[in-house]
Amino acid sequence: MHYQMNQDLLENGDREQILATVAKTFEERVPFNRILGFDIKLQRDGAAKLSFQMRDDLVGNFMRGNLHGGVISSSLDVVGGLVAFVALLDQNLVQLFDEGLERFSKMGTVDLRIDFLRPGLGRSFVATGSILRAGRRIAVARMELHNDSGTLIAVGTGTYSIG
Repeated sequence: MHYQMNQDLLENGDREQILATVAKTFEERVPFNRILGFDIKLQRDGAAKLSFQMRDDLVGNFMRGNLHGGVISSSLDVVGGLVAFVALLDQNLVQLFDEGLERFSKMGTVDLRIDFLRPGLGRSFVATGSILRAGRRIAVARMELHNDSGTLIAVGTGTYSIG
């Protein structure tokens, strides 16, 4: 799928189509994201929302039945990486969506800090992310994870190599 990545395209109605394609790519082409059951939505402003359902195989503490800390960290890392990728597209550092995927293959998490605030209890969870700063080589994102009752479970800051 070839999408021309220029400012006009990103500012008009095609932006929603591009963001939907990016979200679908993260959902379907990253096997780990499929295993965790992530449903990804991107907003016009580049913010991201990732949701998933609690399942028995995501439990970390079998006595309490709360979400595993690795799943919490992974969801925050994925949503942070996603907003970093969108920032890369928004900066016009790539001209075609396929070039963006090539750059994605070289992206990586440089640093990830997670603050676990409460046990991951709930039936479903939503991780959100927004970009704090994006340069030519590094992007920094802020992420939060809430449960289905709106309780803040964890927050994170991630630094991602994008160049």
